[in-house]
Amino acid sequence: MINGFFDFMPPAVTCPLGQRRIFTNQEEAMTIFAMPVFDATVIYDGKELFKGRGAASMWAEKLASEIGSNVTVEKIGTGWALCGRVDDLDCKWGIHGQRLKRLD
Repeated sequence: MINGFFDFMPPAVTCPLGQRRIFTNQEEAMTIFAMPVFDATVIYDGKELFKGRGAASMWAEKLASEIGSNVTVEKIGTGWALCGRVDDLDCKWGIHGQRLKRLD
C-alpha cells in the first residue's frame, strides 16, 4: 500500500499515471488507479462520481491512454462516470478515496 491506497500495477512496474504500483490481490489490481483525483465530486446512490462533465472527460482521456481502449463519460443521476471496455467486459469507473475505482 502507498499512502493507504491500493494501486493498479504489479510491484516494481511504473506507468504514465504515477509512481510505482503494488496491490494485494487481482480484484484490487483491476479496480483502483494510482493517480490522485482532485476534482469536485458528488455522491449518488452511494457512489462517488465526478461533479462536472469536463473533469470526467479529462480523466476519460487519461484512463483511455492507460488501458489502451476508448473511454467515454456517462451521466448517472447527479454525477458523471467513466465508461469503457476492458478484457471484453463493459466497465464503469467512479472515485474512491481520490482514486479512480471501478463501480461494477
